[in-house]
Amino acid sequence: MGFRSLRVINDDLVMPAMGFGTHPHRDMEIITYVLSGALEHKDSMGNGRIIRPGEVQYMAAGTGIQHSEFNPSKDEAVHLLQIWIVPERKGLKPRYAEKSLAKAPTGQFNLVVSRTGRDGSLPINQDADLYVARLNPGNEASHALAPARHAWVHVAEGEVRLNGDTLKAGDAVAFSEEPRVQLVANKPSQVLLFDLS
Repeated sequence: MGFRSLRVINDDLVMPAMGFGTHPHRDMEIITYVLSGALEHKDSMGNGRIIRPGEVQYMAAGTGIQHSEFNPSKDEAVHLLQIWIVPERKGLKPRYAEKSLAKAPTGQFNLVVSRTGRDGSLPINQDADLYVARLNPGNEASHALAPARHAWVHVAEGEVRLNGDTLKAGDAVAFSEEPRVQLVANKPSQVLLFDLS
């Protein structure tokens, strides 16, 4: 049922010309990160776009939205992560935003979403920071956790050593009462880090 405000991370592989038809959501912060392929998004707020690798899409479902997601390719699957975070309050106004990580440096954690939208991140309705690290073999990345903060680390692609333990794509670790998350990439990797209240 989730960890802190992080409700789910869906690791989806959508085949060519397949997808999810129009369906409703409410009172959920929804973040989609495309790893490979392309995803066509349409929603009841009038947004419609094809999201590509390294792009992040954010929707605050709030009082209610409807959306569909479809793989427009005829021959390539799309691999994506869809993340649900419980908002701090119900009944908020729906919102939509996007962010590209195309120019984000490799070898470090890059802030993608935060409550305040600091450092160019997308603002969300929860005290939750999401970082993405794209790592080459041998790259090291670390993140300090403030007292009373918690972390969820999800390996999206590749293989890393996290505080000494080896994790592969699809593996995740929860941290509480730890001062630092420290990882080293064994292979080309992408890692998501959630810093949660």
